[in-house]
Amino acid sequence: METNTSLLIVLGGIIALIGIGLYGLMIVRNLIKMVAVLQILVKGAVLALVVAGNLSGQARLSQSLAATVIVADTVVAVIGLALAVQVRQHFGTLDLSKINSLKG
Repeated sequence: METNTSLLIVLGGIIALIGIGLYGLMIVRNLIKMVAVLQILVKGAVLALVVAGNLSGQARLSQSLAATVIVADTVVAVIGLALAVQVRQHFGTLDLSKINSLKG
């Protein structure tokens, strides 16, 4: 009974993280905030990966895959933030709606 309760709590956390990430992607217009929201979304996916590995009996494999995803996600975040700095210097704003209107 105790494991079912803890599993439901973890699944609720996974759904909450992924839901917050998806909601944030729809709402946020700032590039730096978008990188942070993507981090939240990926952390929900990593947590789901670890839980799935533990339930299938392959905890070591899921944890090593989670560590790989975290490293790759960190690299993506660093590149995204560097691009945001370049966009800010070039366009003077981080607002996606204003950047989108500056075509040509």
